[in-house]
Amino acid sequence: MLKGLDPLLNADVLYALRAMGHGDDLIIADTNFPSDSVARETVLGEVLRIDRPAAEVIKAVLSVYPIDTFVDDAAARMEVVGEPDTILPVMQEVQGEVTAAGGPTMISIERYDFYDRAKQAYAVIQTGERRFYGCFALRKGVVPPDEV
Repeated sequence: MLKGLDPLLNADVLYALRAMGHGDDLIIADTNFPSDSVARETVLGEVLRIDRPAAEVIKAVLSVYPIDTFVDDAAARMEVVGEPDTILPVMQEVQGEVTAAGGPTMISIERYDFYDRAKQAYAVIQTGERRFYGCFALRKGVVPPDEV
């Protein structure tokens, strides 16, 4: 255990989050997402796992991970097939965590476009989220210099 870090953030996840740079994407995926096969195409090349609900994982990640403020698609969700305006409870919960961390309103991304974005990501974290459409993309921002 380390002081000041959410205990959900295991060593492999912390390594990936620290290694990522400004503009890199992180995918937080539900249990039904093809995480292993998609993760093989990412920069990291392997799937990471945190077996907790999506909102808990997002909260833990955002405790150390800055969201990009220079782009309109820094936070995104996979949209419900045929219902792009539907916001499911899992999406509401995650939006609450993104908002609490100072992030933007998530945009929706069509399912296959989301898969394409995920394959270009730095890493994929598969969660224990069993509710459908619990898949999200977060683009990494910057940590400003300390005030002098």
